Amino acid sequence: MNTNTLSKEAEKRLMNFFNHTIDPNDMAKAIRQVNYLLALEVMRKNETLKNEIDNLENSFYWLNELAEVLNPYLDKE
Repeated sequence: MNTNTLSKEAEKRLMNFFNHTIDPNDMAKAIRQVNYLLALEVMRKNETLKNEIDNLENSFYWLNELAEVLNPYLDKE
């Protein structure tokens, strides 16, 4: 896991994005929907993507992690 911190400029831009552009819950929902659609597509074309499976697994994981940061849906009991 990478522990790099964001620059002050990146933090400011993210805050502006979420304060003025999109609701974090809506963004998390959109990320989850896109992640689901990508997973379906990968499963349908699995034989053509053998070399990219590790990269795709990491991408799915990190997109879900981002969605959880924005809206902790999976942590709810």
